[in-house]
Amino acid sequence: MLQKYNPKNKDIQVWVGDKLYHRNEAKVSVFDSTVQGGDAVWEGLRLYKEGILHLEQHLDRLYASAKALAFEHVPTRTFIKDAIKQTLEANGMKEDTLMRLTLSRGEKITSGMDPRLNQKGSCLIVLAEWKPLVYDNDAGIRVITSTQRRNGPQFLDSKIHHNNLLNNILAKIQANFAGVDAGIMLDERGFVAELNDTNLFMVKDGILYTPYANACLHGITRGFVIELAHNNGIPCHEKNLSLVEFYDADEVFATGTMGELTPVIEIDGRKIESAIGSDIRNQLSIFMFDNLKERCVKL
Repeated sequence: MLQKYNPKNKDIQVWVGDKLYHRNEAKVSVFDSTVQGGDAVWEGLRLYKEGILHLEQHLDRLYASAKALAFEHVPTRTFIKDAIKQTLEANGMKEDTLMRLTLSRGEKITSGMDPRLNQKGSCLIVLAEWKPLVYDNDAGIRVITSTQRRNGPQFLDSKIHHNNLLNNILAKIQANFAGVDAGIMLDERGFVAELNDTNLFMVKDGILYTPYANACLHGITRGFVIELAHNNGIPCHEKNLSLVEFYDADEVFATGTMGELTPVIEIDGRKIESAIGSDIRNQLSIFMFDNLKERCVKL
């Protein structure tokens, strides 16, 4: 599923550094660490009419990632919230909006890898677009298993939500050539980690399972689903899961800010046939929207 250009985004205002620019003028320096080495962290935020879902948790993760990478002169939470508010107001956005919040290490005094060359402080980017869910949650998605393994903590810890996404992009390239929507990425031992862009869950005999978050991101929607399952009497377990277990699942679905809860209908050519009476994804989707108002933040 290829995302399409939305004409409503033709004249959006984008926050870069400390002010707003028309999208055609929104740029960073060629010396910015994002350009030099993908040296930045980011968060995806979705705006509903009730507000921004899980804003504080996303900011917590942004700051944790920036700390892990030893960023300096990071903008305050108040500054970031104000930048988001100004961006949304300038674009007249009140719902149906996906935001990409990026924080780079900032501009370097000369080209190079050494973070000591970054002497101007971090650079904040708030890109808000009119954008529906990336996946069709009625039709579902088809996926293959990628040969590209997901990074484990011994290589580049996926708990750092960084901009160096080549690991995931290589898996997506394989999916594109195979004519499917996404690629399943395995960990270094061959267990399922996640899709190239979202976390994975499966259901078997009324029990919900998801891979351990060792080689995958601790997704915020993933955590929300686990919490909703526990609160509503749905057995849920984290465990090492093989591809064979996913092939034989009653249900499989992906979770993420970009797509909410998306059914996976085919894995490596195997159809995922929902068991009669087993529709846990739909139950969780209902629980999610019932809890939206209390989980959303209005700025």
